[in-house]
Amino acid sequence: MVTLSAAIAFHAARTPEKLALVYGDRRITYCELLDRAGRMAGYLVARGIGPGDVVAACMKNSPAFIEIAIGASHIGAVFLPVNYRLAADEAAYVLANAGALLLLADAEFVPTLAPLVGHAVLAIQSVDGAAQADGRALAGRGRAIPAAAPGEPSDLMRLMYTSGTTDRPKGVMLSYENFHWKNMDLISALGLGPADRVLVVGPLYHVGGLDLPGLAVFAMGGHICLLRDFDPAAVLDAIECHGLTGAWFAPVMTNALLAFGNPVGRDLGSLEWVIGGGERTPESRIRAFGDLFPKARYIDAYGLTETVSGDTFMVAGMEIAKIGSVGLPLAHVQVEIRDDAGRQLPAGREGEICLRGPKVTKGYWRDPEKTRASFFGDWFRTGDVGYLDADGFLYLTDRKKDMIISGGENIASSEVERVLYELPQVLEAAVIGVPDERWGERPVAIAVLRAGEWLDLAALQVHCRAHLAGFKVPKELHLVETLPRNPSGKVLKRLLRERFAAEAATGATGEAL
Repeated sequence: MVTLSAAIAFHAARTPEKLALVYGDRRITYCELLDRAGRMAGYLVARGIGPGDVVAACMKNSPAFIEIAIGASHIGAVFLPVNYRLAADEAAYVLANAGALLLLADAEFVPTLAPLVGHAVLAIQSVDGAAQADGRALAGRGRAIPAAAPGEPSDLMRLMYTSGTTDRPKGVMLSYENFHWKNMDLISALGLGPADRVLVVGPLYHVGGLDLPGLAVFAMGGHICLLRDFDPAAVLDAIECHGLTGAWFAPVMTNALLAFGNPVGRDLGSLEWVIGGGERTPESRIRAFGDLFPKARYIDAYGLTETVSGDTFMVAGMEIAKIGSVGLPLAHVQVEIRDDAGRQLPAGREGEICLRGPKVTKGYWRDPEKTRASFFGDWFRTGDVGYLDADGFLYLTDRKKDMIISGGENIASSEVERVLYELPQVLEAAVIGVPDERWGERPVAIAVLRAGEWLDLAALQVHCRAHLAGFKVPKELHLVETLPRNPSGKVLKRLLRERFAAEAATGATGEAL
């Protein structure tokens, strides 16, 4: 059957007592996970959910989240993960646009979401602590549904709304075919097997947590160790306690782990790989990662919600030789660089990164205009700028909308950021363009400093001038406590532009905020 429950049922029949999921002190076998999914499916049917209906979850990481995803698939429904960090009006837009019939939400989020009943969603079910740990607390002793609904590879499995770095979120349509080929590529690239024990600490409402490799582990009979929230000490404890072999970390998580270190000397030798990415990784971060996890490799990666994540991976042993690259395409992904007219560009030429393959979405939910605008034929236009070198390695340059144009010259903000990361005082950095009457735009640096450090504009400019053309040197420096990021760890430069462009318009500048 083309459902998420098919792999669970396969392993439950052959190795019923094999571990599938660890959550706190709970150990959930494949047999138990199949029972949970079947009972969740029965609960959803009792709530009026049927094939093709959209059921949403606004929840932190928990076994129930996974049970809902599998249970919805079991009956042919469409699963919609909702970012629990959204404001009520943002969640209302997503739910209404998707046409969700039922929203399951952690009890702590229900007061904010309750007013949405009747106009954005038909009903809300509160999920308390007991139900989060075991979804059968919702289903009670009601009838489980043993047989999965028949499905086709092209059927819609999931809706995932993009984080909206430019405008209203778009509903990405992901089919079973998309999910299957994503799994096959990750299984091949990572060598996933039944002995793998993978940490999932990224939020499950995002492809990083749910898909990189996320649920792909179940296809091979491995198990997931699930953490509800990210905490550096808890992550390191889980790696040591459970002998975890792999993980996906957003850049902000990697930074936090490196800053935390390993003060009590935990044994982290089981970890074999960590998938990172979301921004160009500085060499210093890669080397620091190797110090913390001496037996693991850091896999710089590139991927999108529209491709169920995982489009390119850095090749083992090439991390330093190809520093700045996000690696080579996975088995069933093609990458080309194209100009604004859709013409393919040769190696070394910068343009829009375009992708093709069976894991690429067919388009955006209820938005044929944006769907058409996002393709050159069957090539998906990512909106990211980059180039391929002579060996086929992909290098990210920028988001199209993050390109700074000053005096007619293009400035790739990531290029300036890479130089800023060479300053020992800088923990995190972002560069944006703000309006300038003379130059059109001027580059502005926003930085998070390491504890106890200080940096002023003059010192920053001296450093940058040694590495960059004069027009690329930031004209302002703002020090902040944190950078706004989306769930995958990408800095939300739209928010930074809104904030600092407004200050530029009023003539306000400063080095510390």
